[in-house]
Parts: sequence; structure tokens; C-alpha cells
Amino acid sequence: MAAKAEIGWKSRGPDGQRREVYAHHVGQRWLFYERSRRFEVWQPLPDPPLEDWLALLEAVERRVARRLLRPDEPARIRQAMRDRFPDLAP
Repeated sequence: MAAKAEIGWKSRGPDGQRREVYAHHVGQRWLFYERSRRFEVWQPLPDPPLEDWLALLEAVERRVARRLLRPDEPARIRQAMRDRFPDLAP
């Protein structure tokens, strides 16, 4: 697993609890995982909320600017977001 294929961040869950999230790029998909404490096991997050997708998009755009990811990756993420959240504006 290449380091650039993983992007992680910290946020608050819907219940206000601190959590760590990371997204792993596999083929054409992004898989999300979360945990609440540092030494807990990462749990798959099958339906990540919009906030996690937005955090991923922001991080990917920064990495594209530094030429660490392909320039077409933000467009793929936006399309995945539109597929999962059809109420989003184009």
C-alpha cells in the first residue's frame, strides 16, 4: 500500500465524539475506515457521510496541486459524490 493511496483526518461524529477517519484508494474506488481511539482497530465505513467525502476531496485537491495524485482524481470524487448524494448541485 503506497502512502499516497491513503488520506486521513480527524473529525467529530454525529454524536459529538472525536473520531479518526481515513480513505484508501483501491483501483477506481475510495474505501473509508474509522476509529474512535488511537489504538482501536479500524472499522470499515460503508456509507460515509457527505462531510467525509468533502474532507477527502479537499485533501485530494491539495495533493494534486503538489503532483502527488493524478489531476483527474478530484473529478472522479465529485462524480462519486453526485452518485451517492443526488441532491447536490452539479
